[in-house]
Amino acid sequence: MSIKSWPEGDRPREKLLSVGAAALSDAELLAIFLRTGLPGLSAVDLARTLIHQHGSLGSILQLSRTAFCASPGLGDAKFAQLSAVLEMARRYLQQGLNEAPVFTQPEHVKSYLQAQLQHRPRECFAALFLDNQHRLLAFEPLFEGTIDSAPVHPREVVKAALAHNAAALIISHNHPSGVAEPSHSDRMITERLQKALDLVDIRLLDHIVVGCGETVSFAERGWL
Repeated sequence: MSIKSWPEGDRPREKLLSVGAAALSDAELLAIFLRTGLPGLSAVDLARTLIHQHGSLGSILQLSRTAFCASPGLGDAKFAQLSAVLEMARRYLQQGLNEAPVFTQPEHVKSYLQAQLQHRPRECFAALFLDNQHRLLAFEPLFEGTIDSAPVHPREVVKAALAHNAAALIISHNHPSGVAEPSHSDRMITERLQKALDLVDIRLLDHIVVGCGETVSFAERGWL
């Protein structure tokens, strides 16, 4: 049965317009993006198949172009659309950070870092460089590692902070496993970075670890 023949309240697009996007399942959201299905499969059925095949909606969002286009019902046009949507989300969130001091909107900071880091296939260490009023100067990925580690060099972080004339930093990295819980090494490198930054009178405000749909803040846990 095609989606057009479904009751209006069950159709993903009509449901979104009626009750909002937050009420839709991952498959329904993906179906709206896909717009059409395949012979014998509605867009929702295709979306469910893709999510089952790749494990989650998040896994689909982080596919390489080659892997994305190899999936049934997807291709270069859809990959371009998805890339554009993700980039618009990142720019929207960054604009919000540019308009107010970062410390006044911690949830916005977390959302921005999730948009930047969550779907990267390798661990990436990045920093938000802030002025003395904690307004955003720049976001910069600094180190990238293997699937589960990134070498972090405190001297390079200090150099980047001085180059941006930053008064404070929020550092962040992702866990490609999807689990945001910080490791012992995460805590150790944070201590080393804090000591290195203290030497040049730059404050380390937080270290945010990004997982799949979750974040952990060192500051909120009282570790900074």
